[in-house]
Amino acid sequence: MVTGVAANRLELLQIADAVARDKSIDKDVVLHAMEEAMQRAAKARYGSENDIRVEIDPKTGETHVSRYLAVVELVENDKIEISLDDAHVRNPAAQVGDIIAETLPPVDFSRIAAQAAKQVIVQKVRDAERERQYKEYKDRIGEIVHGIVKRAEFGSVVVDLGRAEGVVRRDEMIPRESFRTGDRIRAYIYDVRRETRGPQIFLSRSHPQFMVRLFAQEVPEIYDGIIEIRAVARDPGSRAKIAVISKDSSIDPVGACVGMRGVRVQAVVQELQGERIDIIPWSPDPATFIVNALAPAEVAKVVLDEDTHRVEVVVPDEQLSLAIGRRGQNVRLASQLTSWQIDILTEAEESERRQKEFTERTTLFMDALDVDETVAQLLASEGFADIEDVAYVPLEDLSDIEGFDEETAQELQSRAVEYIEARNKELDDRRRELGVEDPVLTVEGITPAMAVALGEHEVKSLEDLAGCATDDLLGYYEVNKEKERVRVPGALDGFDLTADAANAIIMKARVMAGWVEEEPEPAEGDAETADEPAAEGDAA
Repeated sequence: MVTGVAANRLELLQIADAVARDKSIDKDVVLHAMEEAMQRAAKARYGSENDIRVEIDPKTGETHVSRYLAVVELVENDKIEISLDDAHVRNPAAQVGDIIAETLPPVDFSRIAAQAAKQVIVQKVRDAERERQYKEYKDRIGEIVHGIVKRAEFGSVVVDLGRAEGVVRRDEMIPRESFRTGDRIRAYIYDVRRETRGPQIFLSRSHPQFMVRLFAQEVPEIYDGIIEIRAVARDPGSRAKIAVISKDSSIDPVGACVGMRGVRVQAVVQELQGERIDIIPWSPDPATFIVNALAPAEVAKVVLDEDTHRVEVVVPDEQLSLAIGRRGQNVRLASQLTSWQIDILTEAEESERRQKEFTERTTLFMDALDVDETVAQLLASEGFADIEDVAYVPLEDLSDIEGFDEETAQELQSRAVEYIEARNKELDDRRRELGVEDPVLTVEGITPAMAVALGEHEVKSLEDLAGCATDDLLGYYEVNKEKERVRVPGALDGFDLTADAANAIIMKARVMAGWVEEEPEPAEGDAETADEPAAEGDAA
């Protein structure tokens, strides 16, 4: 190829055109590669210390080989410099700092030089081809592509996409699915990366968005944006749940996705190797959405805890196995779909637990407030959970209980306050006995009981608390020597602290200890400004 380049200007341009078309790259890139190859050959002939440049006219194919010399007053290196007097011989207008171009005869390639030039051109063209592939496919992340299996390597599949290659790794395949060389395959592009051996196009058949794109191909309403898939949860090759909503009230989103006689959903199921798909209506109400997500199980009651983002779902006894699903699959997928941690209870279990809680509260009130069982049961049945509830609620909340008057309510609150003060004194004495310093108790969120628990875990000063991690307070799991996963309790285990609350306590301690500066709260005017919509000109 290179010998032809040296021999014939027209042939040089024809070769550049052919390579550019074959590799789908710009012709200028090929010409630049040829220029660099010739430049290396010229330097090998005239000396590598010379500043030699080669230019190929893209219209005529004519090659210009030049040596560039800098005009200086005192020549130190005659390979790249020329004196002002010598420069004036070639160009009377030359000045110090100018560059003089000296034309050299065309280079005749030797066998070794031709081979080296060929390697340069091949490498440059390959680099340009890789860059073209990267730019083309990085903008196609999120698309489904078709290809032909080229080869299988260690459980992964290399796919010929036409002008590039993609790879489906073993963990991105549907379980028990196998492909042979020459098989046609559809997959989802989830990542494209630049790597030394060229762009890596990563494909997946187990990605949740693969299912979304398949439904968009089968359901015109999704493609047109009338129906939206709000959430997806997959157990690839086994079962999946998708939540859909329609922007047009006259169109049933579930029915549209299922299709006439199930033809639309079946097309997706066949592509996913028989994966069972539950299509449920999405709802902005978390309780309704969770009930829908647990289908086909029937739900009797839902209790949400927004602080911990957990939900307690009560189902009839005969629905328990259906709600949980095989190996917990149904409740796991429902939890992924809704982003809520779901706890399943039967009606019998809930009744037993509530009876146990009622008995414990009744006993607590009897012992702490020195009242009989009837009064304690009344408090428990009215929703009072602990002594603090009795001590600090508005007085009318107690006096409005049937059988109580204002005098009884005042007496109950008085006894509750006395109990709390006595308990706090005991806790404070225990805290001092453990050596927990007073500043620890001033950290926002720390109660006397927490201070005692911290002391029992050797957290005794503000600096000790500031140096804690969230896991130190809440506990964590580790693997022991027997390879068993065991829980290591935290200093504040049993206080129902969330990770955010624990972090807030640690950060307060660090601020008070002087380790970090407290971030200033935004001024009222700033907050108002942030909430204001951008002006039309700014938005533009």
